[in-house]
Amino acid sequence: MLTRYLLSAVFAALSITTASAGDPPPGKVTVVFDRPLPNVPGKSMKGVLVEYAPGAASPAHMHPRSAFIYATVLEGAVRSSVNGTPERVYKVGENFVEEPGSFHGVSANASDTEPARLLAVFVLDSNEKELVTPAKK
Repeated sequence: MLTRYLLSAVFAALSITTASAGDPPPGKVTVVFDRPLPNVPGKSMKGVLVEYAPGAASPAHMHPRSAFIYATVLEGAVRSSVNGTPERVYKVGENFVEEPGSFHGVSANASDTEPARLLAVFVLDSNEKELVTPAKK
């Protein structure tokens, strides 16, 4: 019985790996600060560092409906499309915003050879725990 379970787990893992083999690697996401806003009760500001290896991308996603996001590229170049706008490449020092309830369809390193990093600053309800919800396929 244990052998059958282990074989099932191995086959499941292989099928997941095979199914996602063509997908770009995901970015690394790190919360670098999380601070309640003293003059806006119930709201917080969170800083999120997103690091993309060459060719890496984030899956299409949404953020909490309460989140206003201001993102600045710190290194490299990032391809982005929010709410179906044409894709645009943002370079170091350039920024974009995501209004509450926005759909982030494309977020990717624009280079296959150089890394990229961006800092996303969220202003959102303090009780929000999940910052990203993957889009349903």
